[in-house]
Amino acid sequence: MITRNNRGSYFSRFFILGSVFILFFIADLLLGSIIIPAGQVVSSLFSSAGAGETFHIIIMDFRLPKALTAVLTGAALSLSGLQMQTVFRNPLAGPYVLGISAGASLGVALFVMGFSTILSTAFISTSGSWSMALVAWAGSFLVLMLVLYVSVRVKDIMTILILGILFTSAVTAIVSILQYFSNESLLKAFIIWTMGSLGSVTWSQLAVLIPAVIAGIFLAFIKIKDLNAFLLGENYARSLGVSVISSRMIIFLSTSLLAGTITAFCGPIGFIGIAVPHICRVLFKTADHLVLVPAVLLTGGIVMLFSDIVSQLPGYQATLPVNSVTALIGIPIIIWMIVKNKKFVSVQ
Repeated sequence: MITRNNRGSYFSRFFILGSVFILFFIADLLLGSIIIPAGQVVSSLFSSAGAGETFHIIIMDFRLPKALTAVLTGAALSLSGLQMQTVFRNPLAGPYVLGISAGASLGVALFVMGFSTILSTAFISTSGSWSMALVAWAGSFLVLMLVLYVSVRVKDIMTILILGILFTSAVTAIVSILQYFSNESLLKAFIIWTMGSLGSVTWSQLAVLIPAVIAGIFLAFIKIKDLNAFLLGENYARSLGVSVISSRMIIFLSTSLLAGTITAFCGPIGFIGIAVPHICRVLFKTADHLVLVPAVLLTGGIVMLFSDIVSQLPGYQATLPVNSVTALIGIPIIIWMIVKNKKFVSVQ
């Protein structure tokens, strides 16, 4: 609960995070294979007249959409991880571990390696963005429903986590079968997609991604009180008048929109959804979701912007898979927090 004593402390921490966020967002526009002067970036953003044509194209067609995608990706995955950790009261829960991202991957795999061989090229070119989003949403929501079905009947949270991992393995097996029967060009396209990429998202795809992420965030905000109630268990939530089933459904729908949409356009990106909520709990020293929800949105954006900067290898032509970078950043942070703070494993 936010009191007068900690309100100033929270404000100062949000101010620092906001400043770091702005710094990293600007750095993501400046740095890359070609380091662009700050003046050229400002000219390209606010007026094309004073900017070089090449710099203007690089910034407006590539770096700005990529930076916006990084912000949306970090915010969406971090928030979905926070919600899953709270609902299941499990510090290792997240869209990647529970199989939600794997379900979205299955939907995209069916679209890329299955439906694409049946549907006409004209249909795919005109509805590709929406089609990928829809199949990813459907795949992630299907896995969520399986997890919900199990969670109603199994009370042990570790069992639910293990079953989530089993769902991931089953989906991975199906995807492997699709890969085996896929032709070379479609297989290559899917393999590249699995590596994760922020730079392939276009403005037309952002027109799909932004509303979906905003909708998922909105659903999370309207369930902040219910998320706080879930911290002490479902029986406590019921005693406060929370409709557990309907709240779960809305929270799961939010997670499905957030994780499914990001996975559709950026590939399966791991460890952000697990690490960032714990970072915010340590930074703000609270379990109140009225603080944690905006905190994970901001911190997730910062982490993904930093990951994108690192993946670009500024000054070099090579680019690293962003999924590898997030793993190299996320895993040490989790290990360090476990060693440094034994209370890290608590979501309360």
